[in-house]
Amino acid sequence: MISTINIPAGIRIGHFTHQEYATGCTVIICDNGASCGVDIRGGAPGTRETALLAPQCLVETVNAILLTGGSALGLAAADGVMKYCQEQGYGFSMGKKKIPIVPAAVIYDFNVGVGDYAPTAKDGYQACLQASNATFAEVGKIGAGTGALVGKICGIEYAMGGGLGTASLTFSQGLIVSVIVVVNTLGDVRHYKDNRIIAGARTKEGKFLDAIKYILEENLTTINSPANTLIGAVITNAKLDKAALTKVASMAQIGVAQVITPAHTLYDGDTFFALGTGEIKVDVNFVGIAATELVKKAIITAVTT
Repeated sequence: MISTINIPAGIRIGHFTHQEYATGCTVIICDNGASCGVDIRGGAPGTRETALLAPQCLVETVNAILLTGGSALGLAAADGVMKYCQEQGYGFSMGKKKIPIVPAAVIYDFNVGVGDYAPTAKDGYQACLQASNATFAEVGKIGAGTGALVGKICGIEYAMGGGLGTASLTFSQGLIVSVIVVVNTLGDVRHYKDNRIIAGARTKEGKFLDAIKYILEENLTTINSPANTLIGAVITNAKLDKAALTKVASMAQIGVAQVITPAHTLYDGDTFFALGTGEIKVDVNFVGIAATELVKKAIITAVTT
């Protein structure tokens, strides 16, 4: 399925999808570099190069962001993204060498598909070759969302398909705020308009279980799926530094908590990046509020396509 999304100039998005193994990866390439912040809320994150995104750390810009399946094994796909960035001459200058800065986050997606395949450096490189600045993006079972599931609180046999979703807003002053998200959660997905469950754990009769109600009825020993995580990125042409973008990433996580119930558990690795290309001067709160709302819409797109 195609979902319209505006992407700021200098940003390209590409996917590698392996349907047989039900896994893949998604890359966000920043051709001119971009400021970046990150917010990690889940108790079991799988990440790479996120510590350097702290506002007090040296590096100001990144060259790409990788979202990938394969759990920690899938972080190997970032090597392929780094190879591509090196070939393009992208990176942080250190003496005679440029070192590409490629933060990454993973989901666990070994529950479906054939075998135990995790995205490799070759796959990450292929995603870069497919990257485009087109004003649309495929959603659903593609890229890092290929093997995603939601509602795994009682095991995968009662879960439903997750996926990759997008949402975007373009404002009159030229500001673009877009979101890409991979939904692979322990909890249910609720529609932001009426709070009804639209994806999640189901009973044997096919009805939604309601994970929160189930837990609060003192089913305290039945959470048997540690293989979760929602990952994503806010992409904007706003002129914001790392500290402000860290705040945007934090506000994006509010959107997660408003439609995923429960969210940010010990069994999730929920991680959100925020990228800014530095073109439009705007209040950080404006971008953060837009991000919160877009995350909710992107999550809905991910599980309804």
